[in-house]
Amino acid sequence: MPSLPSKQLETFPNPCPERDYHIHMEVPEFTCLCPLTGQPDFAHITLDYISDERNVELKSLKMYMWSYRDEGAFHEKVTNKIADDIVSVTQPRYLKLTARWYVRGGIYTTVVAEHRKEGWLPKPRVELDSFSQNSPTRG
Repeated sequence: MPSLPSKQLETFPNPCPERDYHIHMEVPEFTCLCPLTGQPDFAHITLDYISDERNVELKSLKMYMWSYRDEGAFHEKVTNKIADDIVSVTQPRYLKLTARWYVRGGIYTTVVAEHRKEGWLPKPRVELDSFSQNSPTRG
């Protein structure tokens, strides 16, 4: 039986809740309909989050994204709705959802929605060189 779109987001327990780690997902073929013209709108959606106790399950996320295909939605509203729905089921420490909407009428639109769990602070960022100055492989 073929899969069907669904608004039901499933989760699973975070396998490493003791650590902040970055989860990055991309949905390059998101579609919905313009609520004014009914024409299709296309976006590349990027989801970045730091889990707390729950992670979003990928197949349910795929079916969830598919559920917007025949719905009319303004870019700003649907971006924030997706972010809110994922936050609702996962309660992440941090979430950033970026929707890069393809050109419509000569205009590209990017909408970014963020969530931070109250009291959560990111650890300091560490930048590592791709190689050491003292590496024996450097000439």
